[in-house]
Amino acid sequence: GHYYRDAAGQRVPGVTTLIGDGVPKPALINWSANTTAEYAVDHWDELSTLAPAQRLKRLQCARYEDKDRGARRGTEVHRAAEKLLAGHEVQVPEEIAGHVESYARFLDEFKVEPVHVEFSCISYRWGYAGTADLCAWVQLPDHGRSLMLLDLKTSRSGIFGETALQLAGYRYADRWVVDGEEVDPEPVEFCGGIHVRGDGCDLIPVEAGEAEFKDLLYAARVGQFIARSRDLVGPPIAPATTSTFRLVREPQQ
Repeated sequence: GHYYRDAAGQRVPGVTTLIGDGVPKPALINWSANTTAEYAVDHWDELSTLAPAQRLKRLQCARYEDKDRGARRGTEVHRAAEKLLAGHEVQVPEEIAGHVESYARFLDEFKVEPVHVEFSCISYRWGYAGTADLCAWVQLPDHGRSLMLLDLKTSRSGIFGETALQLAGYRYADRWVVDGEEVDPEPVEFCGGIHVRGDGCDLIPVEAGEAEFKDLLYAARVGQFIARSRDLVGPPIAPATTSTFRLVREPQQ
């Protein structure tokens, strides 16, 4: 739960907001339906004791409860990861202990050397902001020591294509904000997603170049159109005259 403001105090859209508003997500429709159905089956007896209106409200909120649990898990893993990257010991609840252990193994196996952790990105030209997870030196088997821009994901579904737009937005921002100071973006060589799970961690390469940055800007325009699309349709136009036409129905034989 965060947002960005410019120097005049006006809200600035975040990168994930631009993507969410402008990129269709058909998979979410199936996820929403399946999550609601699974909740109904798992809580059938409990739901049967509720009044119909309460039962409906509980089912309508089921998908948000699942989403909120995932978001909280992601936030806790992010915080633990930030401490790990800073070289601190961490204590975490048992439900995310596997995630944190997986991430620690990733840091060790790829010899990750952080440059910037959890930093903001600003585009003055295109009017957006965002928060990147990690810019770091990473030991890659085929490319050696490489500077990468990385995004941490803890969802069960892994890395989606929209991550390319997200990383491109961070990569081609005008400025990065590190410890409250604006700096030039680092000239990263590669981008990727870190899929952290309770049973392991994968480094997934993601193409986030200039073409993907243009796609992000297109998505932003689509989102802007959707936001103003209702204003493009006016009220009904009243006729200039009153019709005298009447339809006469013949009785059925």
